[in-house]
Amino acid sequence: MRVDVSMGLRAYEVGKTPQVTQNNNDEQKLKEQTDAFEALILKTMLSTAIKNEDPLYPKSAGSDIYHSMYLDTLAENLSGSFGYSELLLNYLKEQQLGKR
Repeated sequence: MRVDVSMGLRAYEVGKTPQVTQNNNDEQKLKEQTDAFEALILKTMLSTAIKNEDPLYPKSAGSDIYHSMYLDTLAENLSGSFGYSELLLNYLKEQQLGKR
């Protein structure tokens, strides 16, 4: 007697796939948000550290806007490499596991 379990295995795999995909999707979204939070922290630190008060370069009409855009871009590029994002991500994952 031969038992065909392939249909049962396929049904099991199909049933599990969306949950795994959903978990990966949630983790990716959480990673994006923690990176954005790290960028916000870095922008705050950079705006304090890099003040645009150089007497050799007088302020022009758009210099504040340009300086702010520069800090935004710099913070976005640096986010994810300082470790704040990873630390927060791991903490939030532990909190989610504790609620389940």
